[in-house]
Amino acid sequence: MPEERLRLVQFRPRTVFLVIGILLAVLIVLQVLWLARHIFAWIFIALFLAMALNPAVDALEHRVKRRGLATGIVFVLALAGIALIGALFIPTLVDQVNEFARKVPDYLDDLTKGRGRLGFLQEKYHLVDKARDAVKEGGAAKLLGLSGTAVAVAKGVVNAVVASLTIAFLTFFMLLEGPKWVDRFFGLLSPPARERWGGVGRQIYRTVGGYVTGNLFISLIAGTLTTIVLQIMGVPFAIALGLIVAILDLIPLAGATIAAILVGGVAFLHSITAGIVVVVFFIVYQQVENHVIQPIVYGRTVQLSPLIVLISVLIGAELAGVLGALGAIPVAGSLQVLFLDWLRHRRPEVTAGAA
Repeated sequence: MPEERLRLVQFRPRTVFLVIGILLAVLIVLQVLWLARHIFAWIFIALFLAMALNPAVDALEHRVKRRGLATGIVFVLALAGIALIGALFIPTLVDQVNEFARKVPDYLDDLTKGRGRLGFLQEKYHLVDKARDAVKEGGAAKLLGLSGTAVAVAKGVVNAVVASLTIAFLTFFMLLEGPKWVDRFFGLLSPPARERWGGVGRQIYRTVGGYVTGNLFISLIAGTLTTIVLQIMGVPFAIALGLIVAILDLIPLAGATIAAILVGGVAFLHSITAGIVVVVFFIVYQQVENHVIQPIVYGRTVQLSPLIVLISVLIGAELAGVLGALGAIPVAGSLQVLFLDWLRHRRPEVTAGAA
């Protein structure tokens, strides 16, 4: 029998150190990305807003022939619009929040004594007794930890102000310098590649921009109609609840359902009739939104099947929460554009047969 030969593979020390260095560099980059994840969230929001405002900037640029002037005008008008909306709705919103805060003790008193519309929580489920037991088990330290809470609230307010200012500046500079950066990138490519990837970039821009603008428009419709219905039924905090619906409706698929549960619960606390009307409204509106409004708004931009939309939203929400769910559809639409372009260039017979 022939003798088996052992083969020894030797690595140079330089190769070993190079692999270790690459692994360490990857770990450091991942750690930095994780620590700066809130910065990437700000960038994503700014990109979202820039996509929404860019069509107006492009249209105005054709008239004034200057990108900076067009960006400044649109940006100032957007800020003025936000300030005007705030001036119209924030005082009412504050009054409604204060009114709700004044009624909270009454709600708690009814809940404690098993009275009112929330009394069943104590009578059937003994919710108050369970809360008291939890407080006793938690000890007085958790009850008296007001200083830590105050610091956390103050820190949250400061972070919100810093985030708002940062997002505003990022949005402005994306609108101002975005086209230049895109032109510089395509300028590095050869003419054939420039033509190909330029077309892909325009398709992705139409997909993402159409989704952003359409999503904001649909959320505005949802919030406005909800506020009108709540005011007709006499449900308190109509404007505040309408604002919540508009924000939640930005989240594809699940957002409207969550909003319906929250607003429907508040409406039932007001009256059984109001609750039934609000629930019926949400059921009807979601059908209209899913089968009429969204196809009209998204039909010419994000051409994705409902199954792909659902899978994309679930994956995005699992990876990055609310922001991931928000960005799932434009990311999926962009990947679809890239995949179709790959098919056209790698397998032309397939796309020719499909045509």
